Amino acid sequence: MVLLTWIAEVADEPVVLEPADRRVEWEANTWSLGAADEDRSSLSVAEVVAAFERTAAAIGERIHSLGFSGVATFYVWHDEQAGQLRCSTGSVPADALPFRGAYVASDDLGPVVEGFLADREAGFIAWPDLDDAQSLSEQTATGPEIRPFSVWGSSVGASH
Repeated sequence: MVLLTWIAEVADEPVVLEPADRRVEWEANTWSLGAADEDRSSLSVAEVVAAFERTAAAIGERIHSLGFSGVATFYVWHDEQAGQLRCSTGSVPADALPFRGAYVASDDLGPVVEGFLADREAGFIAWPDLDDAQSLSEQTATGPEIRPFSVWGSSVGASH
């Protein structure tokens, strides 16, 4: 159950909220969490979701005690390429998270965690799942369509 311990430890890490410098926030507040096969097979989605919800609540309490009066979001996503769950806190609303790619903000963490726990070959992408050179050359001038990924967000700022 190492994953649950790591999730809980995120709540105790320093939180940096710098609305004028999102890069500082990203570097200080972003965590990558992996899991051994034993954790993936023994943990339930509900256990992992509950651990993240407790962490979000603890971060919200810490932010409130610091007197931060702005918007802040604790958010979690499954980085399929790295085979990790990632989480971060930023001084942004859930619909303005600092991702370069397309994402869908969700209030249901279950599917994000389920995808991670079911990923038996974390960080491995099968050849059939990759576009081959022929299909890439046939893409339109606008480029390949990127499938948005789901990101769970919890408001932890002054308005939560």
